[in-house]
Amino acid sequence: MSFERRPLIAGNWKMNGLIGFVDNLACFLVKKLNLENPTHFDLLVCPPSTLLHPIGSLAENSNLLLGGQNCHVAKNGAHTGEISAEMLKELGCSHVILGHSERRTNFYETNELVKAKAESALVENLVAIICVGETEEEHKRGVTSDIVKRQILDSIPDRGNATNIVIAYEPVWAIGTGLTPTTQEVQEVHALIRKTLGDKISIEEADQTRLLYGGSVKPSNAVELMDLADVDGALVGGASLTGVDFWAIAESCPK
Repeated sequence: MSFERRPLIAGNWKMNGLIGFVDNLACFLVKKLNLENPTHFDLLVCPPSTLLHPIGSLAENSNLLLGGQNCHVAKNGAHTGEISAEMLKELGCSHVILGHSERRTNFYETNELVKAKAESALVENLVAIICVGETEEEHKRGVTSDIVKRQILDSIPDRGNATNIVIAYEPVWAIGTGLTPTTQEVQEVHALIRKTLGDKISIEEADQTRLLYGGSVKPSNAVELMDLADVDGALVGGASLTGVDFWAIAESCPK
């Protein structure tokens, strides 16, 4: 991890949490941030859209960042069940996760659609956390590099830069399975992502762009992952639902 890139620990709560859950977890994180201020990392939670307003209210006077899990391409219109980047911004969001493997797989989102969504996020001055990663079958075939490079080149808006995009590498076969690549594999893919970003936006911007690792990140493996040269934080799933574990992962970032 470069000391020029401030670590980002993002929690993807997925479809978990009711109002009482916010009172426990969000309050815990806000209190920890206030107590430990200043921290050597940024902490972001991306809850279901039903919880954005209550968490935004709790986090208003803290350093806890708020993000959405998805957004629509359009600003408004006849799109039942969707949420726009403008709506996320109004609720206090600073970030939005786009192209998560669950969206790519379950909702057939293409690189081109992810790019269009990212464009809409940038218009509203949201930071787009663009997810990339290979499936188990692709991993076994040895085409991880080809898949990840194509996702990077086709999913990132042309005006993407180090301040408005974050890349999260999540090998699909490691999400929620307890499996993780070796640290060497993680570093190799992250280095590939940074090189590909250099071809896409510029070497200078690529050097400053934060790259996150996601896929069964937990306190027990966070230290070795966060210590890798091209890993600048984590996109955390299940472990982000437990305050103590999520905070421990954040604290594992090098100072």
